[in-house]
Amino acid sequence: MIAPDQKQLVITHIDEAVRSGAREAAACEVATISSRSLRRWRKSLACGQSLEDRRKASAALRIPANRLSTEEVAAVLEVCNQPEYRSLPPSQIVPQLADQERYLASESTFYRILRLTDQQHHRGRAQKRQVVAAPKSWCATGPLRTWSWDITYLASAVRGEFYRLYLILDVYSRAIMGWEVHAEESAEHASELVRKACLKHGVHQSGLVLHSDNGSPMKGSTMLSTLQRLGVVPSFSRPSVSNDNPYSESLFRTLKYTPAYPSKPFDSLDAARQWVQTFVTWYNESHRHSALKFVTPMQRHRGEDVAILAERNRIYEAAKASRPERWTGETRNWNPVGDVWLNPPKNKTENAVEISTKAA
Repeated sequence: MIAPDQKQLVITHIDEAVRSGAREAAACEVATISSRSLRRWRKSLACGQSLEDRRKASAALRIPANRLSTEEVAAVLEVCNQPEYRSLPPSQIVPQLADQERYLASESTFYRILRLTDQQHHRGRAQKRQVVAAPKSWCATGPLRTWSWDITYLASAVRGEFYRLYLILDVYSRAIMGWEVHAEESAEHASELVRKACLKHGVHQSGLVLHSDNGSPMKGSTMLSTLQRLGVVPSFSRPSVSNDNPYSESLFRTLKYTPAYPSKPFDSLDAARQWVQTFVTWYNESHRHSALKFVTPMQRHRGEDVAILAERNRIYEAAKASRPERWTGETRNWNPVGDVWLNPPKNKTENAVEISTKAA
């Protein structure tokens, strides 16, 4: 049992650690108490009660009746380390022992003993499951800070063959910065597209982030050397996770579900390029994007959205003033969209890198 003054000291130290940025659960683990105990102690203090442990000493120190003896624990470890069992998890060991008319302990007890003796590791020849860290978070505070790119298929007239659309998107403005259609997929085509896009939009300073998935064209040596030469920072999604690159995926959906998308496959590479050119012009200059308060991507890219949304707000306020009985609350929110996050952290501050230097 912990003395009352020690409990108060533990609460004080944990509060100091939390104020310094530590997680409460981690601080409790260091103090060897549970978060539940900490909450109970704080509740007692808030109610003016003593922190004195009201349990009887004998009850607090009681040894569970079903606790395994030292010999029984040793028997479990001996079985787990035998040649025929050392590559198997307890979920396989326990049933096999039962077939031999032996019962040492439950599966959960096997796991607990292995964990306490630091033997609860990957067992067997199969490669250990990899824990992939979440992708780095980026905050775009203006255009030409963060780009996202990907490749999608366009059906050709030859069954089973597809053209590849390479497309670069500005995360802040959602404007298409560059595109090309090719018959094959390669890092050389991708690097050339990035080089042309940087040249077209005057990106000549280091700091631009280019995000993509983990495909071979994205991580090819030609592509990476081009990015290094241009001063572009590469960023990658987790393997087989499509929502780490949401802006490109969303754009491809817009492209393929627009009413103008051909109902039949493209007859030739030139036909595919002509249609994509028409789509890019429409998307950048005419399509009012729902995530941008229904201004076009290029209006947002050029900074024209502030004046456009301010004028919409003025019109709405004037309509409310002329007919107030038709309004039960505030007018529609036409405030401009602020910064845009790519793979934001939960609190939008931890593990995030803000792109604050304009890359143009």
